[in-house]
Amino acid sequence: MTFWDHLEELRGCLLRILIAVVACAVAAFCCKDLLFSIILAPKDGDFITYRLFERISDKLAISDIELVNINLAQQFLIHMKVALWFGFLVVSPYVLYVLFHFVAPGLYTHERRYAVGAVSSGYVMFILGVLLNYFVIFPLTFQFLGTYQVRGDVSNVISLESYISMMLMLCLVMGVVFELPVVSWLLAKMGILHAEQMCKYRRHAVVVILIVAAVITPTGDPFTLSLVALPIYLLYELSIFVVRKTNKQ
Repeated sequence: MTFWDHLEELRGCLLRILIAVVACAVAAFCCKDLLFSIILAPKDGDFITYRLFERISDKLAISDIELVNINLAQQFLIHMKVALWFGFLVVSPYVLYVLFHFVAPGLYTHERRYAVGAVSSGYVMFILGVLLNYFVIFPLTFQFLGTYQVRGDVSNVISLESYISMMLMLCLVMGVVFELPVVSWLLAKMGILHAEQMCKYRRHAVVVILIVAAVITPTGDPFTLSLVALPIYLLYELSIFVVRKTNKQ
């Protein structure tokens, strides 16, 4: 195929992806009640995570937090934004399939096998990071920041825009953090990363993990900090295992 043939094939792939994303986004836009019952669930005091933590520890103060809208067209724009992101998330497996189908003819057999493993595992880890954020990290962060007051006479008014923006930002951050084992595997395959290096700097990694966990969930509760840091540390240990196995191969 010539360069223009490849370009025409890429245009067709992008067009199919765009149609699929728009179709799913329109469907999500039409299901407004269901969509926002999922998105806004962490703001309610009877969210499943809060009920579970109340059984484990009675130190976590849970309260319903009301959201407000301060701009005329903001709710409609947020509705479109959330529907678009939700539609893209739903159709993302198809997006990866189409892009891989475009790239695959240019890869050798072993490269194609590695690419399938990297893309599949990377997607699964990203979804796990998003789910962890939705059920654990964002609810705890929202409860802390939404109820924090410098003085008793200074009340909080949380806007819908800030709520949605923080949720999407934390979903992206945790999804990227959960790519650590996949990135480590790729670096090990390239001969850049070795398990001995990761074991040698394990203590330094623990300090960095605690700092990252403190930034993600700025609470003073050691239990919450440990709850966030533990999955990241387990990801680091999993990365050591993956890199060691890859180095042997």
